Amino acid sequence: MLAQLSEAYPNEVRIVIRDLPLNSIHDKASLAAQATHAAGIQGKFMEVHDALYEKQAEWSQKTVDDFKLYLSELAGELGLDVAQFESDLTSDAVVKIVNDSIAAYEKTGLEFSTPNLIINYLPYGGRNDLESLKGLVKLMELPARGFTACPPTIIEPGKTYEATLKTTKGDIVIELFADKAPTTVNSFIYLAQQGWFDNVPFHRVIAGFVAQTGDPSGTGLGSPGFNYGVEIQPDLGFDKAGMVGMARGGDPASNGSQFFITLDAVTDLNGQYTVFGQVTSGMDVVAKLTLRDAQRDPELALADEIISVTITEK
Repeated sequence: MLAQLSEAYPNEVRIVIRDLPLNSIHDKASLAAQATHAAGIQGKFMEVHDALYEKQAEWSQKTVDDFKLYLSELAGELGLDVAQFESDLTSDAVVKIVNDSIAAYEKTGLEFSTPNLIINYLPYGGRNDLESLKGLVKLMELPARGFTACPPTIIEPGKTYEATLKTTKGDIVIELFADKAPTTVNSFIYLAQQGWFDNVPFHRVIAGFVAQTGDPSGTGLGSPGFNYGVEIQPDLGFDKAGMVGMARGGDPASNGSQFFITLDAVTDLNGQYTVFGQVTSGMDVVAKLTLRDAQRDPELALADEIISVTITEK
């Protein structure tokens, strides 16, 4: 999985493997770690690493002495100089690499268990499927393309606005309520004109509830770099499918770029989230969006995307 991530982002991602052999549980853990570094001296660290991982059932029950023989045979199969490999396997230099890695991990204060994934020096315990990890890379890139302040006013009083979302499933046309939620509509139009929504996934689509998008990272954590407050109108609610609302965090002032389209009446959301539009064409497209729920799905389906957003002023 990590190799695939590195291949997808060769200039953005660097994979660093640190050893954490749990010798109290696995009597051959340190020796296996040493084997990868002994192979690394001959330029085949990952080859031995991957082979030991994939063939664990073949060697996990062997004695330590038999495992050493197994490692020598594996080194030969992988084209290593076996004599050099055997010498390096228990050398002071290789043992020190493994011990230094353990000592460095102990200083972090993290739980002593494997595997552990640390991203940019922070422990990560979320989803580790490829699409989720790609989303994390995109999330870390967002500040570079984000904004430092709320956008200037670009909508005009008395004019009406319409947004056409070109998606991988077809077009969705949304009437924007500029008179009811001017700050929200202004922000939405500004972001659309900046290309913020281009190639952005519908990262959360739950049957009978909502289809949510607007986060370029697809993680549900992305923000444009600015926030603003809710705009609640008593005469507007999520009383039917096709109502468009602005998503937010726990703080009512945390509106950003993520928005959702209701797939049914969701009146529990009334008075809590800004209603800033409704679908006037393309609800059949909304109904066909691929279902995705990162909180429950064991495997996430490939998300449908907004290809582009076109704003029409009337």
